[in-house]
Amino acid sequence: MGNYVNPGNSGFSGIRNDLYVDKTGLIRLINQTIDTPRRLTCVSRPRRFGKSFAAKMLCAYYDKTCNSAELFHDLDIADDTQYREHLNRYDVIYLDMTGIIGESSITEVIPYIQRAVKGYGSDILLVGISYDREALPGERKHQCRIERYEGKT
Repeated sequence: MGNYVNPGNSGFSGIRNDLYVDKTGLIRLINQTIDTPRRLTCVSRPRRFGKSFAAKMLCAYYDKTCNSAELFHDLDIADDTQYREHLNRYDVIYLDMTGIIGESSITEVIPYIQRAVKGYGSDILLVGISYDREALPGERKHQCRIERYEGKT
């Protein structure tokens, strides 16, 4: 399945090399929730509205294994007072479920996620949401599952 812990900033770097509409206001929102009771944030967007782009941007900003200052220096987030405080300071887990889910349910996908993070040293809260692709818009049902993965400390 590949390495999903600390994926670096190459995904966002590729996006910045093309025409890019600044969406770093999302980073400002996430920064305001770190270490607060609101720390769990759900980014819900319709299909084809940039969830993967947003995830790659967040990975590049928070991933502690890379230096992303050059990617963000000219974007709105660079003017925020918390910009440097959180830039490249955290472990990041990035899972792109589009290649895994297909017609699978959340119950069938959880083992894939657990394999992806196996051996990670900290506890992780795994959150999965899937939608019924066959249903008409407005009639789509979803499944949600939250499971704690206990890392080795």
